[in-house]
Amino acid sequence: MLSLIWKGEFAMVELTREAAYDLLAMHNRDESHIKHAIAVEAAMKYFARLFGEDENLWGIIGLLHDLDWEECPEEHPKRGAEWLREAGYPDYVVRGVLAHAWEITGVEPNNLMEKVIYAVDELTGFVIAVALVRPSRSLSDLTTKSVMKKWKDKAFAKGVNREVIQKGADLLDMPLNELIDHVIKALRPIGRELGLG
Repeated sequence: MLSLIWKGEFAMVELTREAAYDLLAMHNRDESHIKHAIAVEAAMKYFARLFGEDENLWGIIGLLHDLDWEECPEEHPKRGAEWLREAGYPDYVVRGVLAHAWEITGVEPNNLMEKVIYAVDELTGFVIAVALVRPSRSLSDLTTKSVMKKWKDKAFAKGVNREVIQKGADLLDMPLNELIDHVIKALRPIGRELGLG
């Protein structure tokens, strides 16, 4: 059940991880979708700490960015943005969700949080895919060098849009290998939750 707070005439949802997870679970049953949301949440929280930003807020946007993917992939993420507005989420949360799919929505990432979600969304999946093909199936011994090697193998994880990831790194003015290193570090603490190791 979402907890609402009143701001003037408008009911706004409380910006808590619990409320966000409840909304995610309301629209997503597939374990792989939940795991992806948790991975992006972890990456967003990590980068919020790195940049001295609001870890809770960034994590919520990571958790909710693919809210509508399971039920409405053809309308993603616009339907999810509607659901967030209906649930009382503020515009900056809705905009963060729309910015992660810039090519689809036309909402260009224009602040640090939006640039990070754009950069890490597909990259979390790529890093996990690399970990899954290693003998250890773990993030604990995964190196940036191993990820970069798979990055160059165009036959590996063909569904991952490498151009978007590179564009995200460029938006952050961060070398790709550095971005990858940060994402590995962000995901390590939740490796078991993601079914790794």
